Amino acid sequence: MWKLGRLWALFRRELALVWALLRDPRAPASSKAVAILAILYVLSPVDLVSDLIPVLGWIDDGVVAVLLLRLAMRFLPEDVHAALKARLDQRAGAAR
Repeated sequence: MWKLGRLWALFRRELALVWALLRDPRAPASSKAVAILAILYVLSPVDLVSDLIPVLGWIDDGVVAVLLLRLAMRFLPEDVHAALKARLDQRAGAAR
């Protein structure tokens, strides 16, 4: 059960990083476009594997979203990526 909680915490952190990426004016348009594409794919009813197949439909959404978000982070310059992570770490430290 603790693995599920850890996975949820990691998921929330990645979502916060994507949100920060989308709001940061220093982030390139290509990185923002790929992040938006990942979000749209998850929300879209058109999938590679239909969501009517319970487990496989959800797994394909997750895999495609993770791959697209990794691509978005690759388009992000290192200094911007480090600044976004530092800002999120600072907020997490203040919330504790």
